[in-house]
Amino acid sequence: MGQKANALILGGPIKPMPGDRLPHARVLMYSHDTFGLGHLRRCRAIAHALVERFKGVQVLIVSGSSIAGAFDFRTRVDFLKVPSVIKLMNGEYTPLADHTDLQETLDLRRSLILNTAESFQPDIFIVDKEPLGLRGELEPTLRALQAAGTTLVLGLRDVMDSPALLAAEWAGPEVLRKMQEFYHQLWVYGPRDFYDPLQGLEAPRNLHERLVWTGFLRREIPVVVPHHINLPEDALLVTTGGGGDGAGLVRQVIEAYAFDPSLTAPVVLVLGPFMRAEDRDEIRRRAVDLPAFTLVDFDNRLEAIMQAASGVVSMGGYNTFCEILSFDKRALIVPRTRPRQEQLIRARRAAELGLIDMLLPEQAADPALMAAALRRLQGRPRPSETFYGRPLDGLLAIGDLVHDIMVSRLAQRASITGDLRH
Repeated sequence: MGQKANALILGGPIKPMPGDRLPHARVLMYSHDTFGLGHLRRCRAIAHALVERFKGVQVLIVSGSSIAGAFDFRTRVDFLKVPSVIKLMNGEYTPLADHTDLQETLDLRRSLILNTAESFQPDIFIVDKEPLGLRGELEPTLRALQAAGTTLVLGLRDVMDSPALLAAEWAGPEVLRKMQEFYHQLWVYGPRDFYDPLQGLEAPRNLHERLVWTGFLRREIPVVVPHHINLPEDALLVTTGGGGDGAGLVRQVIEAYAFDPSLTAPVVLVLGPFMRAEDRDEIRRRAVDLPAFTLVDFDNRLEAIMQAASGVVSMGGYNTFCEILSFDKRALIVPRTRPRQEQLIRARRAAELGLIDMLLPEQAADPALMAAALRRLQGRPRPSETFYGRPLDGLLAIGDLVHDIMVSRLAQRASITGDLRH
């Protein structure tokens, strides 16, 4: 990794100017997307930052998201949709399409990803979160790209899971050993002093040496914002990401308002595209008699709603947390605690740093406690007013890393060409 990695960790790299050209640079990204929106949205943010900064870069995102087509993609960013597979709450996988065999779906995904990689011939392959892909589907692609000389990068959230749960998940398929075998760099999308995603794992030393902490990924307001509905000004935003496991939090906010008549501030509830129809219908029935609430099923430009909000109530997924920091919002986080502890660890660390307020789900289930937390929210400091601040240089750092990788690759090509000429 050398001096560049150290410079990034210390926060002092020399950055090329926006608009730099990287001739014919190709970046392939993989987002398995078995549940929610986080993986696709993170890849999209990185891809957009790269094409905005560098002329000549092409980015292709391979995604299993069932709603990838609902998002806008900038020029020179494309996506390939592979068959969707979802992860159930019990940890099992199932195809999204009815009457489809899981193994056939996995085989088709594996083949499509490999064929795409061999055809696209990327300079850099960035894998989001899952080192070997869904059920190991990336192994053939990683081996093929390794043989072709592609730079292989694993992008990790600031927090993956608790050490015990992550060790158990990665033990069977020898994930740590294969990470060491395949990946040249491991990018951590957070600051070094926030959390180490490999903490507590028996990871090889040279794998730790490949870690580069980038800082959190800054989010921007979309240039064009459609106004589908009239939203109240300075409303509290309640968002649970994709919504597949967020009905409980939405109910808790509704119950707090029903319990405490002094809560009158307007609330925008964004339910998310993956919330079950029965939960969606129940929430609508319960909220109809409470004038404070405005319900939105899904908005692909949630950033604009968050920017206008007076505060945010969420479960604390990675993308929402980055948005809270980016738009400097007062926030109350009620993290999911199972089957993963990622959100719990992130929320506890953020609360420890004074960035957000936190309630455990069992605390939020008490309407009196939830109502009190909602009242406190308006008076708490914004993230920018804390000693920790908002370390949001992740997209700039990733641009630096891509720049350095491509400069090195171009120099190698020139050296090889020169050797052949002589």
